[in-house]
Amino acid sequence: MKKITLLLLFAFAVFSCKKDDGRACTTCNSPQTANFEVCDDGEGNATVNGENTGTSFDVYIADLEAAGATCGG
Repeated sequence: MKKITLLLLFAFAVFSCKKDDGRACTTCNSPQTANFEVCDDGEGNATVNGENTGTSFDVYIADLEAAGATCGG
């Protein structure tokens, strides 16, 4: 009975764990644009309006801020 209980607890632990998708989003704006959302696609690239930019999320945000945009809180 202990083995069955232990096996069930182990199975529950394994199947209840969810992979963190890593998706993070931030809102950006600038004098030239309305607010827009930039998200990390989970693989490190930035997406805007669901379109993968092919650019690293961190680089994309840094470039936006260097161009005068404000991103985040």
